[in-house]
Amino acid sequence: VQLVESGGGLVQPGGSLRLSCAASGFTFSSYAMSWYRQSPGKEREMVARIDSLGGGTNYADSVKGRFTISRDNAENTVYLQMNSLKPEDTAVYYCRARGSYYYWGQGTQVTVSS
Repeated sequence: VQLVESGGGLVQPGGSLRLSCAASGFTFSSYAMSWYRQSPGKEREMVARIDSLGGGTNYADSVKGRFTISRDNAENTVYLQMNSLKPEDTAVYYCRARGSYYYWGQGTQVTVSS
């Protein structure tokens, strides 16, 4: 089983990034997918969640209206489009699969700074 995140980096406040999480080794279309983030000294928090078929989504209040989660079950990939980024969005972002088991990726760093 693998979850591999990509797309992180350094961006200025107000900018955008698109994170991707490529999944393999399990039946991706049977798993709900989430993005979490963790910054130094803070607990890991859920950012966005999407159900297995992509019809239902949930977001943390802090990112509503700025972030969009989506998935492509044909490509076994989940995405997080992040717009209007703020310095407080700086964190390591992780994807997680939830179904019969829980799987986590290794994380990708997002830094929002001028």
